Amino acid sequence: MDRIQTGLESLLANPPARLENKRIGLLCNPASVDGHLRHAGVLAKERFGKRLTALFSPQHGLYAEKQDNMIESHDFTDPVLGIPVFSLYGKARRPTKQMMDAIDVLLVDLQDAGTRVYTFFTTLSYCLEEAARHGKAVFVLDRPNPADGDNVEGNCLRPAFQSFVGRYPIPMRHGLSIGEYALWINDRYGIGCELEVIAMIGWRRSMRFRETGLLWVPPSPNLPTPESALVYPGQVIWEGTNVSEGRGTTQPFELFGAPYFDIDGILAFMGGSHQKGCVLRPAVFEPVAHKWQGQACRGFQIHVTDGCIFRPWKISMKLLAAIVKHHGRKAGGAFEWKQPPYEYEFERPPIDLIMGDDNVRKELETGKNIDERINLWNEEALAFQEETRPYRLYE
Repeated sequence: MDRIQTGLESLLANPPARLENKRIGLLCNPASVDGHLRHAGVLAKERFGKRLTALFSPQHGLYAEKQDNMIESHDFTDPVLGIPVFSLYGKARRPTKQMMDAIDVLLVDLQDAGTRVYTFFTTLSYCLEEAARHGKAVFVLDRPNPADGDNVEGNCLRPAFQSFVGRYPIPMRHGLSIGEYALWINDRYGIGCELEVIAMIGWRRSMRFRETGLLWVPPSPNLPTPESALVYPGQVIWEGTNVSEGRGTTQPFELFGAPYFDIDGILAFMGGSHQKGCVLRPAVFEPVAHKWQGQACRGFQIHVTDGCIFRPWKISMKLLAAIVKHHGRKAGGAFEWKQPPYEYEFERPPIDLIMGDDNVRKELETGKNIDERINLWNEEALAFQEETRPYRLYE
């Protein structure tokens, strides 16, 4: 299989003239590697020498060692490169003036998950805003959307539900590369950053990650495989409930469940285990950490059989509707919405932040027809797809 070329490799092969004599910062984590798994920090040091003056880390830390939400990382000195590492998920979540004073240009090399509820997009937006404020340039080194760039799903976030897991009105599965997203918000929301995207070579919008020829490095601890990233645009909703999303197992987001699940009732609601593009295999698992730690959870593993037609958000929303019906308060069941805090929000229900709208929760509780609502929400997603079409770099 031919391998695509990432933005990192494009930049190193032909550095823009605007980088000449500039002090360079790099926002990165373990997934910031080239096609031979060499890390961007080491490669940048080899290419730019002492002009690489600082590293920046997103949520989960420079090494993606922090397992859960709201586990902060700290500033330190990189033991290999001998330069400061500034955490953007600690005391500060925006680059400070002191951080910006150390650089002239910020390179951003992050592997996104293709899902609105992923904090790297928020960190990127903060970097663009602070770069504009302090007169710095940003180069986004583009990487593939692991859920593909053709398909969009889900309702768009309402402004009243902005949070660290969603700043802008995008659908849950957004269909953009991180570079395309940067171009859109920089223009659409008047950020005014001096921004350049270093494009990939060879990426097609229809590609899922295993078709890129690249090796997968987890961008966060609970996305261990491309398959976990493929189901994530739907399965992330369990973070707003007392249903285990599989954290504390070897297959987070592919496995999900709870001790109280009625497997037969859920499958009856879904119309069977064979769904469009996937199979729901009944499973029992026991998380070693997180929700239901040490307790046997009955649930499912999602096996994707055809990524072209698989719609993760639709499947997970129908599953949520089934679980609310069978196990919600009206049914006298044990299902509950998770309580705050969630990603530095201490009042609003986490599910409302994840959904980007409290109407989704309310409609599920009243038992409205989920298929009708999914169709209406997907109209919002398609409208977003049309709005962002001018910013697409890969047709």
